[in-house]
Amino acid sequence: MTPVRSLARAMLSGIFVVQGYRNFRDPGRLAVAAQPVTEKVAPLLKKAHPSFPTETEALIRLNAAVQVGAGLMLATGRFSRPAALVLAGTLVPVTVAGHPFWKNDDPTARNNNQIHAMKNLGILGGLLLAAADTGGKPGLRWRTGHRIGHSRRSVQRAVRTARREARIAVRSASTARRLPG
Repeated sequence: MTPVRSLARAMLSGIFVVQGYRNFRDPGRLAVAAQPVTEKVAPLLKKAHPSFPTETEALIRLNAAVQVGAGLMLATGRFSRPAALVLAGTLVPVTVAGHPFWKNDDPTARNNNQIHAMKNLGILGGLLLAAADTGGKPGLRWRTGHRIGHSRRSVQRAVRTARREARIAVRSASTARRLPG
């Protein structure tokens, strides 16, 4: 991995590791803002798995733990593409719960929340780029197409060889029939 990629991934993941750690230690400070989102998500979680926690603070801690883990994976370059996708997924509810500028009547608060929502949108774009980055190596789509093309050419060569061998065998049999004895 190039130094630029390593540095960029570490810089991008830093906010998730630091904020995730803070949110894990003190989820109560976010509970009021997260309550409307967790109330909407809780029935879906219960439907998906009955033993899944639905309390606001538990969901904040879970999100924070995921952010710390995925942030560290992104920073170290281990499973960085899936980690970037996971971080992108955790960023959506955080933005909706933490920066609802559409609900603010105060122009200053609205502007502040708009700025933070746009910042998160920019981070989301960076995460999507990190998820698509193959580190200079060919992507799965190219490798698959290359393998298919290689296999197709191998089969074509085998068919040509089999036809040539069959023609030789036919000629040999024809020649053998003409020989006396």
